[in-house]
Amino acid sequence: MAETRTKAETGWRAGILSRLRQEIGALEGAAESRHCLAFGAKALDAHLPDGGLRLGALHEFSGGPAGLFPDEGGARPATKNFAGGAGEIAAATLFVAAILARLEGPVLWCLSARDLFAPSLAAAGLDPERVIYAETWHARDVPVAMEEGLKHAGLAAVVGETGRLGLTASRRLQLAAEASGVTALALSRPFRRGAEGGEPNAAMTRWRITPLPSSAPALSLPVLSLPAVSGLAGVSASPVAGIGRGSWRVELLRCRGADPALFVTEAADAAGHLGVSALLPRGEAAPDRARSAA
Repeated sequence: MAETRTKAETGWRAGILSRLRQEIGALEGAAESRHCLAFGAKALDAHLPDGGLRLGALHEFSGGPAGLFPDEGGARPATKNFAGGAGEIAAATLFVAAILARLEGPVLWCLSARDLFAPSLAAAGLDPERVIYAETWHARDVPVAMEEGLKHAGLAAVVGETGRLGLTASRRLQLAAEASGVTALALSRPFRRGAEGGEPNAAMTRWRITPLPSSAPALSLPVLSLPAVSGLAGVSASPVAGIGRGSWRVELLRCRGADPALFVTEAADAAGHLGVSALLPRGEAAPDRARSAA
């Protein structure tokens, strides 16, 4: 009897394990088939679990204090509550625009204030004619407009300028993005900003973009075809004479399947591509900022 019971239990457990293996295999297959958008920068893409930014998911972006950078001793500067100035919000906005520039199709941009500057979006590679604006009366209505927009599979992405994105609202956006395959990008513009970037939410990744000093103005010649000039391949010029190409400190605050990390990048060019110089683990001193084209 004991032997019979043991065989029965073994058979029952084997059946359960077999079904679990099948379900896990199906999930792994679905994960492998998920689409992602590569940044085109080896250090950045290699760090992300999907080799890029996962599409059909929610991602959050915010601006950080200007000039934030590790000191020579490797200590990370303390960050106080931060409202996000115009320059910091602009850096995060242009980072989002660079992502959208490398997607195909129309973009729904949900906002509560008319403060987007179309020429700047174009400078990051996003054609303003691709953008459909959905203006709400209040910032609290932006997530609602985003969720409605995510139901339309013909959109390349939905962007929302949010003052506060809680767990419930972000979870609804994540589920809507998964259902339609449309990518949701939340541009956080809170009145106050904590050291770790706001309250928890369901975003797949959370980023903080900080403006840094631009590259040497000597490379900023009024020649748009500078990379094609002999001996200067890989060098990117600013479209404004006398001003070097901007630089950003890109901090990956949270990512499912990857550790937080810091990157030093050159601002997006007219095609939405970044120039990444190095991956900075948390707490490590800043390395030499010699840049390489991405």
